[in-house]
Amino acid sequence: MTFRELLDVPFALIQANLLALAWSSVLALVAAELLVVAITAGTSTLTDGSDAAVAWAAILSTMACAWLLRFVLRGTTVAIGLASVAGAPIGWRTALRRAGATAGPLLMFQVLYTLVGVGVLALSSLLIITFPFGVAWLGQLRAKRFVAVPVMFVERAAHRPAVERSKLLVAGAEWQTAALWFAQRCLLVLLSVPLLGIPWYLSDFSGTHRWQVIVLLTTGVLMIVAFGEVVEAATRVVSYIDRRCRREGLDIHVPGREVR
Repeated sequence: MTFRELLDVPFALIQANLLALAWSSVLALVAAELLVVAITAGTSTLTDGSDAAVAWAAILSTMACAWLLRFVLRGTTVAIGLASVAGAPIGWRTALRRAGATAGPLLMFQVLYTLVGVGVLALSSLLIITFPFGVAWLGQLRAKRFVAVPVMFVERAAHRPAVERSKLLVAGAEWQTAALWFAQRCLLVLLSVPLLGIPWYLSDFSGTHRWQVIVLLTTGVLMIVAFGEVVEAATRVVSYIDRRCRREGLDIHVPGREVR
C-alpha cells in the first residue's frame, strides 16, 4: 500500500465494523467515566470538597482511566479488525474474550509503551534543541513495534517474540511507519477540536457548575483518547497485513493439490 492508502484504509476498516467498534468504545468509555467520577467524588468527600484535591483527583483519575481505556480498546479493536480482514466479522463480546486471552502480552506491551514514551520525551525535553530529535527517535521506536499487537493475536506470540517479529516485518519501512504514526497524531489534534466542542455544547444545557464541568471535560478527554486508540489500532491491523503481503506474499493464493 502507498502511504496515503495506509492513512485511508484504517477508516474503511472502522466503517466496515462500525457497530462492533461503537459498542466496545461506548461501553469502555462509560465504564472509564464512571470510575473517574467515583474516584473524584470519593476524594471530594474525604477532603470536605477541597477544590485543589478534587482537581488533582479528576486529573490523575482521568489519566489512569485513559490508560486503561487505551488498553481495552487496543485489544478489542485489533481483534475486530483482524476478524474482519479474515472474512469472519465478530461482535464486541467475542472481541473482548479474544483480547482477554491475550491480556498478558498486551499488558506488558502497554506498560513498556508508556514507560518508553514518557522516558524518551522526558529526556529530550530537558533542552529545546533536543526535543525534535527525541520525538523523531520515539517515532522510530514506535515504528519498530507497530505491528506487535496484531502478531500477538494472529501468531499467538508472547510479548518478546511479538516485538522481534514486528521488527522483522517493519524492517526497511521504519521511517514510513514513523511518518504514519506522526501523521495520525497530527490528525488527532485536528479532530480533537470538534470532539472537545461536544462537551462545551452540552454545557449550555447542563450549566457550568463544578460537577457538570468535571464530567463534561473528563468525558471529552476520554472521547479523544478512545477515538485516537481505535484509529491507531485499526492502522496497526492494516499495517500488519500490508507488511506480511510485502515480505511474505500473504496475498498470493497457492491452490491446493485437490484443486483441479
